[in-house]
Amino acid sequence: MRIAVLGLGVIGTTYAYVLQKAGHETFHIVREGKNVPSSISVHLLDGRYNPKGEEKDDDYIVMTASEDEEYDFILISVAGGKIEDAMKTLRDRNLKGTVIFFCNFWNERKDVEKIAGDFEYITAFPTAGGHMENDAKLNCVLFDHIMLESRKKTKINNYEDLISMLNSADIKQEIPYDMFEWIWIHMAINAGVTSTAAREGKIDDPNRLARELMEDSKALTMAVRCIRETLKTVTARGVDLKKYNNEIFPYKIPAGLAGIAMKRLFAGNELTSRIMTLHNDVRDIIYGCRCVYDEGKSHGLELPLFYGNMDRVFAEIKD
Repeated sequence: MRIAVLGLGVIGTTYAYVLQKAGHETFHIVREGKNVPSSISVHLLDGRYNPKGEEKDDDYIVMTASEDEEYDFILISVAGGKIEDAMKTLRDRNLKGTVIFFCNFWNERKDVEKIAGDFEYITAFPTAGGHMENDAKLNCVLFDHIMLESRKKTKINNYEDLISMLNSADIKQEIPYDMFEWIWIHMAINAGVTSTAAREGKIDDPNRLARELMEDSKALTMAVRCIRETLKTVTARGVDLKKYNNEIFPYKIPAGLAGIAMKRLFAGNELTSRIMTLHNDVRDIIYGCRCVYDEGKSHGLELPLFYGNMDRVFAEIKD
């Protein structure tokens, strides 16, 4: 199949790499004048075949997309809720294909439908992460599955082709009750974790903050309490959390026990701990926290831990 990827970011490039290795053609949509490397060095902790992950080093051959082209799928993984800008790029270049929104967003379904316009689209979410060094070296982590919208909740005509493409790269699919709601829950959880890690107001070194958090059971206990607060913003949007018991169960048990269990998980699972430390896009991190913060304020919710932590972060950013 022919897959286009918007940009040369971490998530898009990670999945483009494994899809290319599975025999698909991958092309990157890059801005005019950007210096695009012919290949990217990839260091991958691959969790598709071993629950502990396998360290791999390889090269990814980079090909760029031309204007007025049609693709089976167009993968959009953008930071900071910039999906509207992403769709404008596709239209400006007259590109066609089924769009996969593969990123955080706080939008309602009706808003995304308006942004997508005449493009068929499906929502999904990656279980991967990492960072790019000098636009030519990718250090990344990949789990064995992605989250994917159910067939009944999407209108795309090539759903089976998408499943076939993912299976060819040994990427399993987990189907939540509703993909939009799942993304909001994920963002709320991340906001609780981030605000706790950055509770002193500093967020300029996410890697260090993540390492310190994972090694501190008391801080993880605080994170659990903060997540309980941030999940209230999702409930305020009309989401029935009972439909997502698997996602929120760790935050329903006593916070002290949850903190100890989380510390043990991070210590014993290299895939989970490394993905925590590799994500260093501060703007994207702040976007998620800001969405949750503003939602809580708009509903008049009492979230003292979360607000207190984030007020210190926002004050530091302004300074």
